[in-house]
Amino acid sequence: MTALLPPPQPIETLTIPRELDGSAGNNRARNGVAQISAHNDLDAIRAWLARFIDTKTTFDNYRKEAERLLLWSVLQMGKPLSSLTHEDLLVYQHFLADPQPGARWTASGGRKHPRGDPRWRPFYGPLSSTSQRQAMVILNVMFAWLVQAGYLAGNPLSLARQRARHAKPRITRYLSPELWLEVKTYIQEMPNETDREREHYSRVRWLFTLLYLGGLRITEVGENTMGRFFRRRDANGEDRWWLEVLGKGGKERLVPATSEMMAELSAYRRERGLPALPSQGEDAPLVLPIGQSLKPLTRAALHRIVKQVFTGAADALRARGETHAPRADQLQQASAHWLRHSAGSHMADQQVDLRLVRDNLGHASLTTTSQYLHVDDDRRHRETDKKHRIDW
Repeated sequence: MTALLPPPQPIETLTIPRELDGSAGNNRARNGVAQISAHNDLDAIRAWLARFIDTKTTFDNYRKEAERLLLWSVLQMGKPLSSLTHEDLLVYQHFLADPQPGARWTASGGRKHPRGDPRWRPFYGPLSSTSQRQAMVILNVMFAWLVQAGYLAGNPLSLARQRARHAKPRITRYLSPELWLEVKTYIQEMPNETDREREHYSRVRWLFTLLYLGGLRITEVGENTMGRFFRRRDANGEDRWWLEVLGKGGKERLVPATSEMMAELSAYRRERGLPALPSQGEDAPLVLPIGQSLKPLTRAALHRIVKQVFTGAADALRARGETHAPRADQLQQASAHWLRHSAGSHMADQQVDLRLVRDNLGHASLTTTSQYLHVDDDRRHRETDKKHRIDW
């Protein structure tokens, strides 16, 4: 039967034969009142995903994992998703480590094709052990919700052995001050002769300033604008700049735009032919593409810029001899989120109050005791400006 089925398709255009659509799945709830109107697996998945439609990153990640499992269940196993057993999902986890046959499941050359392109495939290659675990966590959330909604009788992933979680003693995915210096040195030595080189250099320097001094997530860089910078007078009559960030989960926070950050912003804007300071409501993206376009860079494009710098800095380290290889390997693994972790770690190292670090990075609030630990914004700005520096 599976040989007659079409290649994998995105779920928005997917058509599943009735015998595989889950309308009579073995794990369908037979008793009680369903809380959703879905009559088949595809509609049930869509109902679950609809909860995340306003949070693009979450929606994309959840859709990807649900879509992969549904396609595998129908095309590889020849059974509805709502008939999958615990044993089936153990097989699926092994499949994630090496999706075969590759021609059916993996995009040629690992390229990411648009969802409407016939070359689109659900995978770009094998998943790392971390990505496999993340996939199963997301699917467990989905199955649990479908049980709660009265669509499934049970969660086949609930039988998985739950390992006790122990808090890690500290964040490990961050750059030590010595490795951070290597990155800054590499950036400062980037070619800077032609107009295009200068434009690229100034963009890289500004992007790394935002990620480090602001502790911004890569998605926050792409989704916010320069018009979100604003100036406010503090209790001492001193003007201070802030960046209002619309962040994860639609939450807003104020990031201190330190004197260093504003100097870097002014230099970047002048390089691009813009006034030194942004105006209120200005819709220019925080980081501009090369050329005349004012279209925001995608998360993937920003990620590529950051990874190219880390790779270049790692290569420069390796070129200095074998003794530098371990540090180069660590740098090679770094991503934009490492800069956010580095910002938090370095602020803590400089003895910035942890409550200020929490507010700068937009972490979850403290519990009810937070009312006794409140720190005013002006002090947060002073402490951040004084102790959290990039020192180009």
